[in-house]
Amino acid sequence: MCGIVGLLLKNEALRPRLGELMVPMLIGMTERGPDSSGVAAFTTPVDCRFRKLSLYCADATFQWKHLEGLLSEAFEDVTVVIRANHGILTTASPVDGVRRWLQTAFPQVHVLSVGRAIDLYKDVGLPSEVSDRYAFPSLSGTHVVAHTRMATESAVTPANAHPYTAGEDWCLVHNGSLANPGSIRRKLEKVGAKFESDCDTEGACRYLHWRLDGGDTLEEALHHAFEDFDGFFTFLMGTHNKLALVRDPFACKPAVVAETDQYVAISSEFRSLAHLPDIRNANVFEPKPSEVYSWAV
Repeated sequence: MCGIVGLLLKNEALRPRLGELMVPMLIGMTERGPDSSGVAAFTTPVDCRFRKLSLYCADATFQWKHLEGLLSEAFEDVTVVIRANHGILTTASPVDGVRRWLQTAFPQVHVLSVGRAIDLYKDVGLPSEVSDRYAFPSLSGTHVVAHTRMATESAVTPANAHPYTAGEDWCLVHNGSLANPGSIRRKLEKVGAKFESDCDTEGACRYLHWRLDGGDTLEEALHHAFEDFDGFFTFLMGTHNKLALVRDPFACKPAVVAETDQYVAISSEFRSLAHLPDIRNANVFEPKPSEVYSWAV
């Protein structure tokens, strides 16, 4: 049992309040996921010459400013914005080169996401603790994907926390359990995918991105997933300009959507939506099984 949270702000005036509105949604899912939490916030995209890399280091004494200085010597137009043991690195240099350099020089630093818009934070602990640690109420942007985890299939670690990412500006959170993650993993490893955790959700994320990278639309990729995934799931996905939601053909895992002309809000339970502005007049509904719902910024 886990909690999923999504919020897309149609009203530009609300976007500075993205974190403020999202945090009660996240904390409202504590009982569904007390082990770890994560947030992927989609901000105003950086210039097309740049990419952002969300970095994580478990060592609380890690010298982020030292890392920033070395990166500035090796790469172009480097800045690092630090929140606790995460850093958002922005650079004009090619991402693959930066990744290789980090892996060699600082193997304890992990790349959580890459893109022009996405900033990703995830860690172990209660949602309120993780929110305070990374100042989630101060987040701003167009939309957010978040998750609270109750571990059932793998260990409680930052690597196994959600969201998961693949490619650029793409993430996924999952409530449910896949019975065949091993076969999915082996299939993807044969085509070059590299895994960083033992969580079944990473397999789902990399599978869907592999289908999209091969030319599928999101709807086509998910229909293949219905055939290849054995288990139950509600998936919430984020791209640079969109949220998408789907439930398995049996709709075993809960989800509720509230939509107004100001926002679209998604959660595992309505109680996480009750504080939102004008919620009394929202169109509130339960998504149907096997149907893809998406909303664009």
